[in-house]
Formats: sequence, structure tokens, C-alpha cells
Amino acid sequence: MRDSISHSQDVPQSAPQAAPPHIVVLGIGNVLWADEGFGVRAVEALNAQYACAPNVELVDGGTQGLALLPLVESAHKLIVFDAIDFGLAPGTLDVREGDEVPVCLQARRMSLHQMGFADVLACAQLKGNYPQEIVLIGVQPVELDDFGGSLRDAVKAQIEPAIAQACRFLERWQAAPRARPASSASPSGAEPLNAASLALAAYENGRPSERLANRDGDTRFWRPQENV
Repeated sequence: MRDSISHSQDVPQSAPQAAPPHIVVLGIGNVLWADEGFGVRAVEALNAQYACAPNVELVDGGTQGLALLPLVESAHKLIVFDAIDFGLAPGTLDVREGDEVPVCLQARRMSLHQMGFADVLACAQLKGNYPQEIVLIGVQPVELDDFGGSLRDAVKAQIEPAIAQACRFLERWQAAPRARPASSASPSGAEPLNAASLALAAYENGRPSERLANRDGDTRFWRPQENV
């Protein structure tokens, strides 16, 4: 009996496998203001077209700002889709990595949600819970001041290239997504990230005419420039 026990103890024990890194793919922006919605539309399209590994979390972050801090802190690796003022030609896609990401978000802030998200990254860093790797996939907007409007064509055309960039990083991190069958490559073929009424097609097709719906926000408090 003793020999048997001794023998079993000499057998090399396999080391426990490390858990895969938690990867977050986050789309931020406001779909109510034209190209501001690019980040949300990109992550929605990624979710519709691809099934991701269990350690990959796709999130519509909207304009939640500091409420996204726990999510960012939980991420070992983070991909962010957003409309960014890179100072480039409208409709241009660009990718930034590492330390360039917070610098880019802070240098040319276009909206409150970007100010909030830059603060999220700063807080995560101060708390020592900053992602090991961070990637920003952004597009230079064409139009922002169109309340209730959708993406302009030049920006919408960058959704597929943006998804391809995200897939490239996911593959690098050993989390390559699987393309969904063509029959299900739509929001209805995957668990949606948002309410069905906010899906891109429904949002665009349901927009009232300009006669019925104001395009300039609440004009009780400001007037469009052309009417000043």
C-alpha cells in the first residue's frame, strides 16, 4: 500500500490552466445624433455577424460615462468603437493602441460621453485596474448636429472595416470570433445588445419627416445658426 501511494505521488500533476483573459468590446456614443452613434452601431454589427468566445463581452456603452468604470476595470483587454475627431478627412477610419488611446480621447473632445470615458480610463488607471491592452477603433464623423439622424454614408461604410480591425485583435488575443451563418447574420439572429426599436434599420425607417420632427434639438433654448 505504501509503495502504491509513493508511486502515485511521483506522477507529475498537470498545472491548472489559467483562465482566459476577460476581453471587452465596447461601443460608445449617442445614436440620436447622427455619426455620434458609430461606436454603438459597430458593436451591434459585430454582435449580429459574429459569435464570440465566452471570455469576450460585447457591450453597448451608450453615453454612460463613469458608470462604465466597473466594466473597464474588469477587462484585461479592451476594444473601444467610437466616433473620434482625429483631425482627418470625414469618414476616415483610424486605430490607436495603448497610451495613444486616452491621449486621443482627451485631445479633441467632441461630446460629453467622450469626456466621461476619458475620466473612466483615468480612474481605472489610478485604481490600478487598467486593461493590459487597449485599442480604439474610431471614425472621423461627417455630421453630428442632426437630432434623430442616422450615420452618414461615409461613416456607415466604415462599420465593416472597423469590425475587421476588431476581429484582427481578437484573433491576436486567441479569441477569434466565428462568423454566424448567413441566414442569421442579422440582429434577429443573435441576442440583441439593445431594444429592437433602436436597431439601425428600425431606427432609420421609423424616423418621421422633417416636417413632423425637429432636426435641431430643442429650439426653445437655442436657434439654428442659419436662423440667427
